[in-house]
Amino acid sequence: MNLKVNKNMTFKDVLDMGPEVVQVFVKYNMGCVGCAAAKFESIEQGAKAHGVNLDDLLRDLNNALND
Repeated sequence: MNLKVNKNMTFKDVLDMGPEVVQVFVKYNMGCVGCAAAKFESIEQGAKAHGVNLDDLLRDLNNALND
């Protein structure tokens, strides 16, 4: 199955896709796993708030899910 993470998905949506994404968030120093905002904050909003390059984050999340 080819899962596709996009910038409009919430962190919870992405975390529900599989445990592989946790390591990607850790790599980018994003504590999204236990954050209350994970239920409503989009990947784009979180990347902006944490100063993370959105394209790099999306690439790594999709790679983790497709490996």
